[in-house]
Amino acid sequence: MRKKTTYRNPVSTSKYTGLLLISPFLIGVAAFFIYPFISSFIMSLYNYRMNITPDFIGIDNYKNILSDKAVTESFCVTLKYIFTLVPLKMIFSLCVALILNIELKYMGVFRTIYYIPSTLGSNIAIIILWRYLFTTDGLVNQVLGITGLPAVSWYGEPVPALWTIVLLRVWEFGSCMVIFLAALRDIPKEQYEAAKVDGCGKVRAFFRITLPAIKNVFIMNFIIQLITAFQEFNAPFLITGGNPLKKTYTFAMLIYDEAFAYNNFGYANALSWILFTVTFIVISIILILWNRLKKD
Repeated sequence: MRKKTTYRNPVSTSKYTGLLLISPFLIGVAAFFIYPFISSFIMSLYNYRMNITPDFIGIDNYKNILSDKAVTESFCVTLKYIFTLVPLKMIFSLCVALILNIELKYMGVFRTIYYIPSTLGSNIAIIILWRYLFTTDGLVNQVLGITGLPAVSWYGEPVPALWTIVLLRVWEFGSCMVIFLAALRDIPKEQYEAAKVDGCGKVRAFFRITLPAIKNVFIMNFIIQLITAFQEFNAPFLITGGNPLKKTYTFAMLIYDEAFAYNNFGYANALSWILFTVTFIVISIILILWNRLKKD
């Protein structure tokens, strides 16, 4: 009779083995997330400046935020940016995903090409190149001149300046589009075939089949884009510098200036906590409303 062999774990069978294996991850989370998170809040309670002994001032930084005009103006700019960008990017990404969901020859190549802007858009070099596209003698105004349209002062007026940033981020639709595309490809084709037999057109099928099937993914995508938009910094900082007249000066830029331009780290951390709190509240409201709609 053959002797039964038993498998022995080469690591060991201790109850702490799993904890040991994930310890590098736990250390990383503690060092790069939990510790900075707590330290940021503690620092927000101090008058904290470089080369000066920190002075505990309690919630005075938060009180000053309420009367700071720069906070109100930068937050309004951020809201304008969010209300312009997020719906536009969501709609554009979904439309492209619907097109790329069509089964055609070499469609995989087209999907890869359409995703490329997302890998390049966050690159600083691309942002600088985008800035030069919209200068007075830039390529965009040259194209407008060829078509007979007047040149636009993209950086001299508030609305065009904001649109240069919005257009860059819409151009980076790839990550949002890929999520939509994955959801669309999970919808059983039999549903569309049955709808077609029943005389359902493409538009009606979109609203009766496609949208209900991807509604959870739509909300997830919306939340991701919303969080990213709240934290917008690179594009306005490098393209417009917050100008003209700080009409593209976002809340994240204010946090940066308070910390590194005015050397007021305590106030900057208080601002970052305000941004975190507002974002958290907005996302929580969206999720609560969404859960209630699903129950109804």
